[in-house]
Amino acid sequence: MGNVLVVEDNSLISRILQKRLESDGDHTVTVLHGEDAVQFALRKMPQLIVINMANAGGDGEQFIQRLRTHARTMYIPIIVVSAANDPGAKVRAFRMGVDDYIVIPFDAEELLERVRTQLRHVQQVMLSRLIDLPGALQVEMTIKCKLTSQEPWSLLYLDLDNFKAFNDTYGFLAGNEMIRLVGRICRRVVCEYGNVEDFVGHVGGDDFVVVTTPDRARLLSCRIIAAYKELSQPFYRPEDLKRGTISGVDRKGRPYQFPLVSLSIGIVNNLPYLAHSLQEISYLVAEAKRNAKRSSDNIYYISSRGVADCFEQPLASPLPLSASASVLPFTALGWGWEFSKRELAHAFCGEEARSDYEVRLRP
Repeated sequence: MGNVLVVEDNSLISRILQKRLESDGDHTVTVLHGEDAVQFALRKMPQLIVINMANAGGDGEQFIQRLRTHARTMYIPIIVVSAANDPGAKVRAFRMGVDDYIVIPFDAEELLERVRTQLRHVQQVMLSRLIDLPGALQVEMTIKCKLTSQEPWSLLYLDLDNFKAFNDTYGFLAGNEMIRLVGRICRRVVCEYGNVEDFVGHVGGDDFVVVTTPDRARLLSCRIIAAYKELSQPFYRPEDLKRGTISGVDRKGRPYQFPLVSLSIGIVNNLPYLAHSLQEISYLVAEAKRNAKRSSDNIYYISSRGVADCFEQPLASPLPLSASASVLPFTALGWGWEFSKRELAHAFCGEEARSDYEVRLRP
């Protein structure tokens, strides 16, 4: 069931929407105004926001600007209801990112249909989404915004280890449910222990990102891992859980006992000397994630090294080109490959070569 947030301090709009939308059983309608409405939108991320500019309990334009500049709410559709019928007011609203504009007085049926139209658009977008979290584009935009901020911040990169073996053994539906579980855990933990401005995003597949402050990074990681350990156990057959492994086959088709799926969290604390661009952040994220995977089960690793140090990591196993070549992590927030410096010039020579490098260099 979706949620519609109505921002007003009377019941002009909310009375209409509550009567019709809630009676359909598809959506709940929350009515707030002022700062309470802002905090609700940031925490709950409703499917649609309807703002009565005449009595929003504050500056309606400022409210819209706050929503459109925050990564968690920048893509939530907004309908403005206003008594201002001049073209200038409408143009100003659309330039701020409003999706629809309704003039008071309005017809109740027209309001309902415009609301339903926006909700249909949301549902169509979400049909191809596995989990209701901001995606890779919002993740990238959030990090770019943080890079221009003077405030300290931390990026947590979450990745499921041995997930492919689980997916192959239990099926993609079980795999999807495990991914949804991680998303719910991240959202709940950040809501309970994080800051109001913290961000949770789904990069894709089994990769997630949390953007928080350095003082919360360790606490959130511990809570997320503890919750995952407890809540992921029902996903396994009793015999697999007792044995601590999943029976499967490796890439060569040979029987193999894979460990249960664990959760690695790589943390990058953005200090001035660490990173100044999205690409540099991605280097550090790749390093932090590698170190997290090398640790014991479900243990995270905090990266405090500079970007230059990422170019000095030896390869884990010999390769035909050189056993001592330095590795350059080329990572686009989780969907990345690792190349030696000498190979970097050939990194974009085609899908076939890229896939070959991925198989050889990234287990």
